[in-house]
Amino acid sequence: MARRPSLSTSLSYKDPRAAIVWLQKAFGFELTLLVEDAKGGVGHSELTFGDGSVMVGGEWSADHKSPASIGGKNTQSVHIQIDTDLDAHCERARAAGAEIVAEPALQFYGDKTYRCRDPEGHIWSVAQTVAAPSIEEMEAATGLKITGGV
Repeated sequence: MARRPSLSTSLSYKDPRAAIVWLQKAFGFELTLLVEDAKGGVGHSELTFGDGSVMVGGEWSADHKSPASIGGKNTQSVHIQIDTDLDAHCERARAAGAEIVAEPALQFYGDKTYRCRDPEGHIWSVAQTVAAPSIEEMEAATGLKITGGV
């Protein structure tokens, strides 16, 4: 059995089968596991992107809902770090129907980033590292105090 990432996220969708197809088309995820119930519905799935993964399933309890079922609210967003052309990735997501909520822009920490909503309202951020500013440069650019293993 293949080794799974140490950390993953799980997202609930009203239509998990459509979400699986969309995530492959928009972001380039690969489906690695699909568990179907007796009626052919998606019970569980796992998709990978690089060395990360996301689990996609249906709305299986009152506490596990798609943003589409709760007024578009999110309690988390999912981040994808890429090493290829961010602008092309953004256009791929846009062409697949993503709502781009923040166009690609350079961030003070050296990543070019965009943010989007998928068809059911989950928020995704996607970034490509394009520069490696020092902590001092980041602090000077923002007025923030930055500590840690940056």
